[in-house]
Amino acid sequence: MGIQELTEDECSAWLTALKGWKLSRDGKAIKRKFEFADFSEAFAFMTRVALLAEQADHHPEWSNVYNRVEIELTTHDAGGLTKRDMKLAKKISALVK
Repeated sequence: MGIQELTEDECSAWLTALKGWKLSRDGKAIKRKFEFADFSEAFAFMTRVALLAEQADHHPEWSNVYNRVEIELTTHDAGGLTKRDMKLAKKISALVK
């Protein structure tokens, strides 16, 4: 059995706990925007996220412009959101307090 997509209720419960993350792609992904003092801080954050993503074997779609980083998470194999996305979002959020 493959990775299971979360139900709408499960997504809502996770998002309540994940401050700053919002649904995107018609509920098939979550995204969050981060802003830092400068490029160096943004790049350091991206490096820490990259290490988390490698550990989880679950990689974000992201972009960076100077001090801004935008991250979007989805599980392509499941066709939408899974616990993998939510767990990684939680770890990413813990990097910025």
